[in-house]
Amino acid sequence: MSMIISLIVAAVTFGTVLMFGTLGEILTEKSGNLNLGVEGIMYMGGAFGLAGAFYYEKAAGAAASGPVAIILAILCAFAAGALASAIYSFLTISLRTNQNVTGLALSIFGTGVGQFVGEFMRLSEGGYVALGNNLKDAFSARIWPDALVNIPVVGNILFSHTVFFYLAVVLAVAMHFFLGRTRWGLYLRAVGESPSTADAAGISITRYKYLATIAGGGISAIGGMVYIMTTAGCVWNHEGLSGVGWLAVALVIFCMWRPLNAIWGSVIFGAMMIMYLRVSIPFIPTEIYKILPYVVTVIVLIITSMRNSRDKQPPASLGLNYFREER
Repeated sequence: MSMIISLIVAAVTFGTVLMFGTLGEILTEKSGNLNLGVEGIMYMGGAFGLAGAFYYEKAAGAAASGPVAIILAILCAFAAGALASAIYSFLTISLRTNQNVTGLALSIFGTGVGQFVGEFMRLSEGGYVALGNNLKDAFSARIWPDALVNIPVVGNILFSHTVFFYLAVVLAVAMHFFLGRTRWGLYLRAVGESPSTADAAGISITRYKYLATIAGGGISAIGGMVYIMTTAGCVWNHEGLSGVGWLAVALVIFCMWRPLNAIWGSVIFGAMMIMYLRVSIPFIPTEIYKILPYVVTVIVLIITSMRNSRDKQPPASLGLNYFREER
């Protein structure tokens, strides 16, 4: 039982990173934009999020506050992801370039920018970039009292996580409510399903696509920051982020474009990614564990396609540029 609880807690830690990346991409794809640059966006979020907290601590010294550092890291990561997504939006919405090619280019561009910023900080600080112990404790601290954490079985599973996990859960619930219960959310879904129909109804296609894509990129970038600040221990590690963005894109399909599904889906993907560290089977190579999320995604995609259920399919205009003159 203790091994299972330990696996779940570790899966939630890694799954939180995926949850932010997935929620951001769900919001983007609901507008009809397929942004394959999540990998690069999360790299930028990790580098700029660490930079924001690091230089704040350097300026404030011993007076540096943990909550302020967390807020600055979130804002810097969000701003980096939003800026990268704004470039993507301009190219695909205004200039109508191919979304797949532009997303892949953004992935390469963002990875390069993130690694440049991380290495620049490392070299300028003498080869090592890390936060002080006080801020490290702030980023990894539990927000619930020990009385809740010590509850048998469920205590560790529900109450032993950082603030980022609960923030991601709240974001998933808020996004579910926004897309399904608000007028603006319904407008956004209409843009993703049939932009010509939405345009005829007077909905601004350009505005909704821009806002959803930029906000979605900012949310995904927070996932990269969460990885650096929790899993990587507030130390720049460009190798650890490799492949996380592609996992988030696969998880969008696995969750069938539903924000609430991202909560449990990210935990499942997180468990599959770290299972080789917790449940090691001698005759199974490590690489087999690492491809499990993609294999499961393909299986889910095949099953949902065979059922032909419209509510389990992607937005109808996903990946397609809108040309108003063809309406």
